Amino acid sequence: MTDLALTVPDLSGKLAVVTGSNSGLGLGVTKRFAAAGADVVMAIRNRAKGEAAIADIRAEVPDAKLTIKNLDLSSLASVAALGAELNAEGRPIDILVNNAGVMQPPERDTTADGVELQFGCNHLGHFALTAHLLPLLRAADNPRVVSLSSLAARFGRINFDDPNFERSYSANLSYGQSKIATLIFAIELDRLSRRLGWGLMSNAAHPGLCKTNLQISGPSHGREKPTALARFYQFSWRYLPFMWQEVDEGIIPVLYAAVDPKARGAEFYGPRGFQELAGGGVAEAQIPGRAANVADSRRLWELSEKLTGVSYPTN
Repeated sequence: MTDLALTVPDLSGKLAVVTGSNSGLGLGVTKRFAAAGADVVMAIRNRAKGEAAIADIRAEVPDAKLTIKNLDLSSLASVAALGAELNAEGRPIDILVNNAGVMQPPERDTTADGVELQFGCNHLGHFALTAHLLPLLRAADNPRVVSLSSLAARFGRINFDDPNFERSYSANLSYGQSKIATLIFAIELDRLSRRLGWGLMSNAAHPGLCKTNLQISGPSHGREKPTALARFYQFSWRYLPFMWQEVDEGIIPVLYAAVDPKARGAEFYGPRGFQELAGGGVAEAQIPGRAANVADSRRLWELSEKLTGVSYPTN
């Protein structure tokens, strides 16, 4: 593992789109982008939470250039609508951060399109969004797409026989599938870009163990009281703090992937500490062998196009 040093250049004049930018990692990344001068589109579901996030950011970055756009990744119609809106505006996109996600809901749930929720939001929603925004990305100089994976990608595998977990649902296995799918997508998109000469860099990042609202809202999805898993996260935050990073540390690998001049395509970046759990900083993360399997990557790509009804160009 190679230790790397983050450099955030001047982003004045650049346009970034960040999904899930009203809280957690997305909020932290948006704040750093804005502080570096970028215009940021905050692609989120809840406008009120977005307005609160803007107030939070402008308390530190008074001249932050921020715009809220509606995006519900659990609805392919919503994803297509945002794509159409941004394409109509016509401004090239320099950075797309596919950040928003759902984590370990206790019972199986589905998107508006009938897909298992974690696979649908974490992977398929971003797969479709990136396709819709591809013309704007290709119109920019040296555009980048960063997809947020997770340590869970280590145990993740694509259940091609039952990707929607209709036979037997597991919150952990489904989450792992969604996050290795995200990593596979990032690598395959970069491979496609290089083969077809799009000039787009695609890579992935993960925050290690990072304290965000996702550990509480996800496992308690649809319930009034926190589940045992959510309570475990809260317990470990309090009694095992050395295992966890704050958001300002967790976003460093994401920022490196998104803006550092030294970042490379088809790479995976994470924290430089023990087992990539924490430790601050950034290093090249381990890519599981299953994520590098070319045949399975193409199979997932074809499945994703089938489930979303969205196709990528072949030239």
